[in-house]
Amino acid sequence: MTWEPGPGVSAFSDGLFEGTVAVVTGGGTGLGREVAHAFAHLGGHAVIAGRTAARLDEVKASIAARGGSCMAMPTNIREPAQVDALRDAVYERFGRVDFLVNNAGGQFPGLPSSISDNGWRAVVDLNLNGTWNMTSRFMGPMADAGGGAIVNVVHTFSFERGAPMFVHSGAARAGVVNMVKTLAPYLMRRGVTINAFAPGVFSTPGMVASELATVGRTEAGFTDELVAEGTTVRMGTVDEMAAIVLFLCSPAARYVCGATIIADGASMQTNWPQFFPEGEM
Repeated sequence: MTWEPGPGVSAFSDGLFEGTVAVVTGGGTGLGREVAHAFAHLGGHAVIAGRTAARLDEVKASIAARGGSCMAMPTNIREPAQVDALRDAVYERFGRVDFLVNNAGGQFPGLPSSISDNGWRAVVDLNLNGTWNMTSRFMGPMADAGGGAIVNVVHTFSFERGAPMFVHSGAARAGVVNMVKTLAPYLMRRGVTINAFAPGVFSTPGMVASELATVGRTEAGFTDELVAEGTTVRMGTVDEMAAIVLFLCSPAARYVCGATIIADGASMQTNWPQFFPEGEM
């Protein structure tokens, strides 16, 4: 799959991240893939982690074909030993990490009454504990180096309106938002910013395959429904979302710390989409 910078990524100066190192989890697909390409396009060394080696290899090859630098390492962020190994391998190769983008995560839509104990634990372990595993392993060396940025990707179901489609993921990601706020003053004193980024609905192949298809929806049909219900005027693009991650890592955001940036086309101010039959619980 080829990659070209979209208008969002193209707004940044060539060479902006020259010589820096960005670790991106969930780097084999979707937003992680876009962010990794963008860092490499702007002169950085992208390090991508994820559970599926074949997807990581495709992204690494795609970045290399454009003359960029990419290291790929299969990693399950739920396993602390694998996160330790990733950290050690990155520092052994590059001697530094400037940016950590905790993009890995996932969930499945389900009525609250249908979610099993195992399903709950799996989603919370991935989204909350996995994010903590990565953050806790990398924040110390970054603080010792005196600079850097951590971006934890959450979603718009993390806040006061709740998560009617994803009670497990909503609870876990709300924990990540609190984690960001808690760590921010500690890390800011050491020159490291940490922020959360909450994208709204944007189009990626993973969304269609892993979320919409499970409830019998297509991307086109779901988009039409969102617009008809007044939830949004359109879906976002992955390029628009990647550009916000780049901003939070850029010199322009060095005084942004402990914040949660929402990019949802004002959909949180309108209606939630109706995922399940009315009256079901």
